[in-house]
Amino acid sequence: MKTATKRDLVIKISNETGMTQQQVFDVIQKTLDTITQTLAAGDEVVLRNFGSFQVKETKQKIGRNPNKPGTDVIIPPRAIVKFKPGKEMKERVATVLPQIQNSEEAQPSTEATAQ
Repeated sequence: MKTATKRDLVIKISNETGMTQQQVFDVIQKTLDTITQTLAAGDEVVLRNFGSFQVKETKQKIGRNPNKPGTDVIIPPRAIVKFKPGKEMKERVATVLPQIQNSEEAQPSTEATAQ
């Protein structure tokens, strides 16, 4: 499976719409900036059939430094972004499972080769 970058999206949308790549890039960048600003204000972003972005708080927890196992380190609470896919996205992504399973079978696991 390959990774789609912002550049890949710009080229694909530009080819499909006839808009210049710069116009498409500007629209995509403005969309991402607006989503980020909305989340930074503590609000939720809902894109029907795609999904929703929400700001959630992680709880404070105790961690351990691997170099000093006897010392506890307090990890403070922080805000994180959670994404919940929409119904249409869930349905379309579910069809990819056989491809993922086939690619995992074709590649030997790193765990098996490390032993």
